Amino acid sequence: MVGEARRILVTGATGGIGTAICRQLAGSGYSLVLAARDEAKLKALSDDVTGNGHMWLRLDMTSDQSIRQFAEELAAKHIALDGAVLMPPQAHSTNDPMPSSEAWRALFQNCFIGPLEVLKVAIDRMSSDPINGRRAKIVIISGISSAQVLGHYATSNVLRCAWIGEAKTLAFALGARGIHVNTLSLGGTLSPWYREGIEKRAEAAGITFEERLAEETSNIPLGKYGEPAEVAVAVEGLLSPFSDHMTGLNIMHDGGFTRSY
Repeated sequence: MVGEARRILVTGATGGIGTAICRQLAGSGYSLVLAARDEAKLKALSDDVTGNGHMWLRLDMTSDQSIRQFAEELAAKHIALDGAVLMPPQAHSTNDPMPSSEAWRALFQNCFIGPLEVLKVAIDRMSSDPINGRRAKIVIISGISSAQVLGHYATSNVLRCAWIGEAKTLAFALGARGIHVNTLSLGGTLSPWYREGIEKRAEAAGITFEERLAEETSNIPLGKYGEPAEVAVAVEGLLSPFSDHMTGLNIMHDGGFTRSY
């Protein structure tokens, strides 16, 4: 348990990984600002993770108007943040290395520019005092294509690297203020939508879910995909004193799949 209720913004809070993160942090005594697009799911999640003054705010990171409203609500409620977990929308897998200009504009707006505006809003609300040991922590959820090119994630290869570059830049810019910025790059993680994809591939191949899962994880040293709960524990570590001398890092959470040093 943390001694003082530190307030953390979690975007994408109602997704499979986001929900696991919220439950983990709430259970450890953090106060949460839950942000996502679906108000009904936000209300249900807020009821599920009771304690320490949690609150929820609707946020669509692909909408400039929604981001502005989100910023105004944080300011109106005088919300001070001790950290943020940013989960930018993911680009769909594609083998096309040269999408149209229109496709690139939409991808960068939805997966980078909009989420970066949300991060700016969060940073403006962060209270840190490194001289007195009070630090703010930012964790950006990324993917393994940030470190290793994957042919079927052509656009993701570019977008993930953009986030790694931005995180490193922010680590330099914000370090003196006691604001840490690290990225957690996920490999295959058994969120509900990822499980559904495996089930479909298994059905198409005429094999069981377990057989398909074994095939897909045969090239992973740990022999498995990650679980949302495991991601949540890693996120909590990066928000905790564990990372007090860590910033600008891209940490792989992929069972050892990434081959690069």
